[in-house]
Amino acid sequence: MRSDPVIIAGGGIGGMAMALTCHQLGVPARVYETVPELRPLGVGINLQPNAVRELYDLGLAHDLDAIGIQAKEWALVGRNGNDVWSEPRGLLAGYAWPQYSVHRGQLQMLLYREVLDRLGPDAVATGHRVVGYRTTNDGVVAEVESADGARSEHSGRLLIGADGLHSAVRAQMHPNEGDPIWGGAVMWRGTSPGVPVRSGASFVAVGGMRQRVVFYPISAPDPETGLSTINWITEITVDPAGGRSNSDWNKPVDIDVFLPHFADWDFGWLDVPAMVRAADTVWEYPMVDRDPVGTWVDGHTVLLGDAAHVMYPTGSNGASQAIVDARVLGAAFVEHGLTPDALSSYDAKLRDDMSTLIQRNRGAGPIGILGVVEDRCGGVFDDIDDVIPRAEIEDFMARYKQAAGFAIEHLNHAPPTIAAGARVAS
Repeated sequence: MRSDPVIIAGGGIGGMAMALTCHQLGVPARVYETVPELRPLGVGINLQPNAVRELYDLGLAHDLDAIGIQAKEWALVGRNGNDVWSEPRGLLAGYAWPQYSVHRGQLQMLLYREVLDRLGPDAVATGHRVVGYRTTNDGVVAEVESADGARSEHSGRLLIGADGLHSAVRAQMHPNEGDPIWGGAVMWRGTSPGVPVRSGASFVAVGGMRQRVVFYPISAPDPETGLSTINWITEITVDPAGGRSNSDWNKPVDIDVFLPHFADWDFGWLDVPAMVRAADTVWEYPMVDRDPVGTWVDGHTVLLGDAAHVMYPTGSNGASQAIVDARVLGAAFVEHGLTPDALSSYDAKLRDDMSTLIQRNRGAGPIGILGVVEDRCGGVFDDIDDVIPRAEIEDFMARYKQAAGFAIEHLNHAPPTIAAGARVAS
């Protein structure tokens, strides 16, 4: 096999999963990551069973328990604190793999350490950003800018744009796209110490479409205090007519900016103001996405993860899909080699489904059922069966799981994305 590597733009979760997949298949790879030093930044995310299956196949089964907890329940709660819907998750739901709630930064650092350990200490070039590319007869040349502004060119078999929401690779591939799209929703995110509620490992969304709180633990309780790290999100939707230029989630804000919207959200079992005040830092994030594009491929270059299909995080499947992307692309390498045909096969397999999911998540994804309840009773009720039939909710949830790729029977009986021992031929 030629020695020039697959070039991966971006060292996030998708980029690191891609590098580990390349190593598993015997493909040399190098990651270029913008930040000078990777640190465990961010807040909580959920890894759905379809992504956990892929991480297990990469040999990371035991590592996930060290950085997160296995989710047990997913619950939707109305504005007055009464249940709309709850269901088991992960192993308790019948999946062959768990669902994990983890700190995003801890997951990224786990993958980063594994990349350095398996591919070597030079596998990740931090402080370097892929800013452009050009296609050659048998590969691609990536233009890379270092932290001091110097530019250099690097040849590769393929270029994988896993460089996120503000992808330079996507911007060159689709130059007329413009800024990310903001629909009026603003989230404030943080983590606080707290006592886990319900199952002790429950994902809970409370409220409606225009105002809600989501929270779940991302660590086991401390043996001495009984407190877990609780990841929480408060969200309101405002008129987007005025526009919003900042789509960077890493923007610390004072809690007085948003806490008055939730001043009376104390249900006894959940005290939202107290939870928010217990956070060290809170980040503001205008919820944005991008319209689907007609292709993720340009010659020897392809998009992956948020660079391909950034979507609202209402379905808790952004990071999960980036991992799945990497594995599906790896399977295409096995079948077609490191060729444009492999990239086209990956694009054909995933792009239409992800385009549909982007649109579905604009409707709040699985949380959208809270909007139905809100429309029918204002979110205030004594018995949810008087508001919406259980069968209607079941159908709503089943259709989302199918669209997102983690319907139980389909996932449990699907063959491995990449067969054990598979390698890319010379």
